[in-house]
Amino acid sequence: MSSGCATTTRTRSISLSGRGVPAGTLTPPTLTRLLGTGGKLGLTGGSMDLGGECEPRDVRMDAGRLGAAVELVRSRKAAAQLCVVRDGRVVVDQAIGCAPDALFWLFSASKPYVAIVIHQLVESGRLHLDDAVAAYWPEFGEQGKRAITVRQVLQHRSGLTTIGSYVAEARAIADWDRSLRRIERARPRWPIDTVAYSPLAFGFVLGEVAHRCGGQPIEQLVRRGILEPLGLSNTFLGLPAGEWDRSVPIRVSGTAGPFVQSVVNRRGTREAVVPAAGISTTARELAALYHGLLAGGSGVLRPESLAAAVAPTSEGELDRTVGAPIRWSQGFQLGGPRFVPGVITPLGTASSPRTFGHNGSNSCVGWADPDRRIAYAYLTNRIGRRDADVAHHAAVADKVLEAAFD
Repeated sequence: MSSGCATTTRTRSISLSGRGVPAGTLTPPTLTRLLGTGGKLGLTGGSMDLGGECEPRDVRMDAGRLGAAVELVRSRKAAAQLCVVRDGRVVVDQAIGCAPDALFWLFSASKPYVAIVIHQLVESGRLHLDDAVAAYWPEFGEQGKRAITVRQVLQHRSGLTTIGSYVAEARAIADWDRSLRRIERARPRWPIDTVAYSPLAFGFVLGEVAHRCGGQPIEQLVRRGILEPLGLSNTFLGLPAGEWDRSVPIRVSGTAGPFVQSVVNRRGTREAVVPAAGISTTARELAALYHGLLAGGSGVLRPESLAAAVAPTSEGELDRTVGAPIRWSQGFQLGGPRFVPGVITPLGTASSPRTFGHNGSNSCVGWADPDRRIAYAYLTNRIGRRDADVAHHAAVADKVLEAAFD
């Protein structure tokens, strides 16, 4: 392992008191905005400069299909933002039922942020992916976890899925130290190297490793390594108290709905640092992140590091947590379901195999398609049945992908 890692201890006190989150309000924009003039999403002094929407034909996209994508978003009857960038230009930037600067909780679409920090630490030589997690965090090695590597955590092959019961894990979500202690005491649910998605432990494990190797809490590493270089001033890992009124509340159907809402709509949860789920942002800034990665990393990751981060690590293997095949890389979910039968992906059934991004509880998704030169973010506040939600997100993505005619 890298000898440069310091073993540090974090203490964070989070209040769990809270109230319902008020939604932003805005009269839904009309489809004519799709044909408005716009600016370029370019790199200026290392930051993202996003303008307004451009003419679809200027970036070789079909306005009718883009309009159909927006209509699908409207049909969901939820607060939503949709942002599409092609060749560095914003072609769709819609806010429906909320303000353009309303902040959505990304759920697992947050995972790429902590993954990027891990790859940055590898670039700097402070971390090695094939080292055991316990080499950096000795207490992690208890209960049969000593051999688990950082790489296996990134690839969802650690065997750590839900820690204890779903309810117990959710109740600990806003307490960093409590979550770490629960992970230390946990046994892998699956044999190490089995593909099994890790909903929350993924972020706490990688966040703690990053803290110990990077010398700063994960939220600071995300801010300094990703948000500041890209000029993303409306993205937060741990919502600042002053931004509370911009938060969009989540609506969850089904028997688990009231419990999930009571957790994720709580002020203490939104303000906590939850690396696997707790990014609050806008569709515009999530699309800007993926555009930055498409643009050669934009100073966030070297091209070779990004290539390693998005290289496939599972191709059609059954994910034991999800119960279906998922194409994973080292921190990202991959597209290209046509090429691997049975793979489910809200990144679009027409997405290319090189598409990389991440879904978030089938309510939020962001991705980049290098083949079509598209960066995309679609954020909603509604969670329903998984199959219906995945189909909806795939349908919106497919309309956008079909709109590209070169």
